[in-house]
Amino acid sequence: MVSPRYTVQPTTIESALELIRKYNIPGPRYTSYPTAPQFSADVDRTALLDEIAADNRDPARALSLYFHLPFCESLCWYCGCNTVITRRRSSAGEYVDLLCQELALTAPLVNTARPVTQLHFGGGTPTFLPPAEIDRLGQAIHSVFKFSPDAEISVEIDPRRLTKEHVEAYRRLGCNRASLGVQDTNPEVQIAIHRWQPLAQTAQAITWLREAGYQSVSVDLIYGLPLQTPESFAKTLEEIIALNPDRLAVFSYAHVPWLKPAQKIFDDRAQLPSTEAKLAMLTLATTALTAAGYVHIGMDHFARPDDELAVAHAEGTLYRNFQGYTTRAGASLYGFGMSSISQTDGSFRQNHKDLEAYQKALTAGELPLERGFLLSSEDKNRRAVVMDIMCRSRVDFTTLSRRLGFDVGEAYATEIATLTDLAADGLIKTDAEGFEITPMGELFRRIIAMRFDEYLSRGPRKFSKTV
Repeated sequence: MVSPRYTVQPTTIESALELIRKYNIPGPRYTSYPTAPQFSADVDRTALLDEIAADNRDPARALSLYFHLPFCESLCWYCGCNTVITRRRSSAGEYVDLLCQELALTAPLVNTARPVTQLHFGGGTPTFLPPAEIDRLGQAIHSVFKFSPDAEISVEIDPRRLTKEHVEAYRRLGCNRASLGVQDTNPEVQIAIHRWQPLAQTAQAITWLREAGYQSVSVDLIYGLPLQTPESFAKTLEEIIALNPDRLAVFSYAHVPWLKPAQKIFDDRAQLPSTEAKLAMLTLATTALTAAGYVHIGMDHFARPDDELAVAHAEGTLYRNFQGYTTRAGASLYGFGMSSISQTDGSFRQNHKDLEAYQKALTAGELPLERGFLLSSEDKNRRAVVMDIMCRSRVDFTTLSRRLGFDVGEAYATEIATLTDLAADGLIKTDAEGFEITPMGELFRRIIAMRFDEYLSRGPRKFSKTV
């Protein structure tokens, strides 16, 4: 069993700050390897279809489904998601029509006898869809796919745009988990990020979800937002812990104004917290949540000890995909909707990010594929190393060598040699069998993973900072 780990103890803040100043460079979040910037519109599409066919030869292999529902009534200025801002309600029905078309085009390519063990609705704001359209989408999905009795079916919820009827509609569809976007409960911060959300709305949403029978409720928070202070964030943590969520995701704000122009509204120097303040917020979050009984998982997740995410972390079976940390390792991911990403063992493919292009492809009877990537055997081997770094606190070369069929320590001797500075700075502990990520090193998982990423030297690093 893996014991709960603390990211940063208050007594080590000064040393942590020194390390952050040294290592806080742009880098991927490693929800995949290779990462999305490597996807290309020039990918061999016939080979991608061959990968789908190969993926569907085993009827017992599980499926994970993702539906991107992009609409929001207003833009949150910090947001890095692919969204469509509109108040035109008819957009929902038109979009469900497109999803139904995509389902019809995809169904002949998939062995629909395969069990679906995971389904996630992301956004945007999935509750932009009226309950009747949620029902229609659910019927379309269930008409194509067969679900495992213990399938995890989850939906992202904006409490500001939620009614009890929405909760009940997603429950009829089968949803048993929900994640609530909160980010911060301080009114001044909410105004600064263009997301006014009284705490009572969040509390009401959680009450409705529990009354409807959802098994797990998660809350998303962000530290590093404009006008946040350690004192204000401590209050946010106190108020959210009182609502007793099953899981929390506590993300570092990713400031990428070159990708998301709305973020330019933030004055970096005047509004965004300093590195010292961000570290203090992370320390507060880790201390408060572990004291409240949550287990720290990976970089940014916390869960009750009996939650299956915490259990997977303890048993070493945690996995990471485009939805973040998951317990459904080994499932093939099939994404639907604009910008959604699909993944088989040997490929990635991504739909058009632009709604008009997505619609045009479907109208022409074509899969709405914009770009993709075919993994080499070397990509798969490095993926195994990167996933161990991101999901576990130890990388065991002997175990990896046995799993991959070659001597990992020998094959990656050059990369392993670059870890000496991380070991000297106390971020990892090395031994003859591999290395362990220390409690301090938990802050720097992305930096550690980057040492094994052979693509980083091939192009500009247009990523958010790693800490």
